[in-house]
Amino acid sequence: MNKVELLAPAGDLEKLKTAIDYGADAVYLGGEAFGLRKASKNFPLETMKEGVEYAHARGKTVHVTLNIVPHDGDFDGLEDYVKDLESIGVDAVIVSDPGIFQRVRSISKIPIHMSTQGSITNSDTVKFWRDLGAERVVLARELSLDEIKNIVDTVDGIDIETFVHGAMCMSYSGRCLLSNYMTGRDANQGDCAQPCRYKYHLVEENRPGEYFPIDSTEEGSFILNSKDLSMIGHIDELIEAGIRSFKIEGRVKSSYYLATVIRSYRMAIDAYYNDPEHYVYDEKLFEEIQKVSHRDFTTGFYFGEAKDTRGISNSTTYIRDYDFVGVVLDYDEENKRVTIEQRNRLFEGDEVEIFGPGKDYFLWTIEDMRDEDGEPIEVANKARQIFTARLDRAVEAKDMIRKKID
Repeated sequence: MNKVELLAPAGDLEKLKTAIDYGADAVYLGGEAFGLRKASKNFPLETMKEGVEYAHARGKTVHVTLNIVPHDGDFDGLEDYVKDLESIGVDAVIVSDPGIFQRVRSISKIPIHMSTQGSITNSDTVKFWRDLGAERVVLARELSLDEIKNIVDTVDGIDIETFVHGAMCMSYSGRCLLSNYMTGRDANQGDCAQPCRYKYHLVEENRPGEYFPIDSTEEGSFILNSKDLSMIGHIDELIEAGIRSFKIEGRVKSSYYLATVIRSYRMAIDAYYNDPEHYVYDEKLFEEIQKVSHRDFTTGFYFGEAKDTRGISNSTTYIRDYDFVGVVLDYDEENKRVTIEQRNRLFEGDEVEIFGPGKDYFLWTIEDMRDEDGEPIEVANKARQIFTARLDRAVEAKDMIRKKID
């Protein structure tokens, strides 16, 4: 059976490797120009080449974003950049603008995917881009699952990709002018200030200083403030709809976030393909996703929820119940000791959870902590401090450690 692709974000090289190690089939990333995420570190060409080699050595693919909404001056250097991408083996580019599409097609055979910012919402538009040479379209997030099914059934010869997890933009297909208007930072050029997450009140012209909530809450109104998307509970329906690629949002998210979310989706997808007829959704996978910093979740427009207030979050605060505290570097089976790189403060006696790709987490109480010189320590509180501790259960390099916040 031809498995659906799990496509994950990569904000830098470490995150690219984490995404692939934890189960992504493909990653998407931005270079230093033409992409929509200035807030992520992004990839110089030399680093991108290393990332492509890492992915290809493991049978994975790399897609690069060229999805800005360009003005005339924004095309400078595009042709040379695309040729560089082709030379280092990038597997596809993601574009939203017809002008960039035409430029890429005229100079390169690199596969082109149409971005969700292309606002593709119907079969005729999918056929239009297919006939021009696009190999994939990322459908607009405003479509229902039934509409997506109809497009898949109506149009052949092109892959369909949809978002399944991550932050939702309040504007149609992510085309937003609010950031530019309020802060001078152009979201359509990759520099969104996320003003949709701000708190808003109504002020009457003749009553300055009096703030009237648009919604009845002490915290103000959050009418622009969407919940995060999560479709982990509907993997079977998405696969059976014929979607080719499941896309996770989050190029500015942490490696811990990526590892946790990708791991859950990977396990759900694999469980489906292991026995499609008897697939049962495991609620524990959603519980795992909730162990990273997140907002309340919605299924977006897939089943209609986002068309009413159920898709609106009533808070700008992220929910965070766990800290990411360490990464396993090595395990000494003979001496039953684990080497850890600290990512947040750890004390001897702390109860933590250890998890890795494709396997359940387990609880461990840290004991017999020692520094790199073998001296006993009671706390690891220096940035990326390396220490060892006794652990009777085997673990693997790149496994991650988290601690519940009191």
